[in-house]
Amino acid sequence: MASDTQGREQSETKPARRRGRDPEGRMSLGEHLVELRNRLVISAVTVLLLSIVGWFLFPWVFDAVKAPIEAAGENSDLEALINFQGVGQGLNVKLQMAAYIGLILSSPMIIAQIWLFVMPGLHRNERKYAIGFFGSAIPLFFLGCLAGYWAVNQLVPVLMSFTPTEGSTSQIIPYDQYLALLIKTMLAFGIAFVIPVVMVLMNFMGLISGRSMLKAWRWIIFLSFAFTAVMVPTPEPITLIAMSAAIASLFFGAIVIALIHDRRVARRSGDEDLADDEASRIDDEVESIDGPSRLDDDEDGR
Repeated sequence: MASDTQGREQSETKPARRRGRDPEGRMSLGEHLVELRNRLVISAVTVLLLSIVGWFLFPWVFDAVKAPIEAAGENSDLEALINFQGVGQGLNVKLQMAAYIGLILSSPMIIAQIWLFVMPGLHRNERKYAIGFFGSAIPLFFLGCLAGYWAVNQLVPVLMSFTPTEGSTSQIIPYDQYLALLIKTMLAFGIAFVIPVVMVLMNFMGLISGRSMLKAWRWIIFLSFAFTAVMVPTPEPITLIAMSAAIASLFFGAIVIALIHDRRVARRSGDEDLADDEASRIDDEVESIDGPSRLDDDEDGR
């Protein structure tokens, strides 16, 4: 009896063991919320620290941002000036630019935290698709942002050329409005460069076929030229054609990848020679099934 009592006391005083991690990656709702909180905290701290770095990088970034306006003023008789309205506008602009720089510099860490949060719930093939999506979408997005900055350098002189220059004329540009134009243009080009990757991902997930995307090739060419003509209104046809061809080539590259993927999938399933509107083959061979077994008579013949 004494040994049983001592055993119960030791089991009561012994701390409870932590529940091990599920080998399949399943978590309760509370664990998901804790995981999400940790990922958000890491991302927020990274943005805050790199925003401090952006504070010291502000002079260099500010020179790059105002370069299109200065170039537009040098190429014409128009005096172009950037206006900071209000006493505290300079501090507000510096804080805003530092936050933008910190967000851009911390984007790899943010994407990594998103990946670490989503990865446990994905299958092996879905993980490969996600790695390919992030690995190609991130460089294309930054490349599109650079193209957007180049587009602003072409756009600002064209828009400012409509300002009359007779007499002593100066154009005062509010910095917040100009910054909004720059950010929106860079984001528009960044998203345009990422859309082909989304198309490939949809094809790999079985949502759209490569032939369906190929049927819209006329719309792809038209929208590429229309987008470039609106965002980069330059009088040079060479610039328009080159930029439109670059955007359209990304879409046609996505179509080629989708067609190759569809052919591989059809080769595995044996439906390679079927068109999109034809049904896949059905194995209609009748398989033999076991019939009900006969009940043997018992030993008495009943």
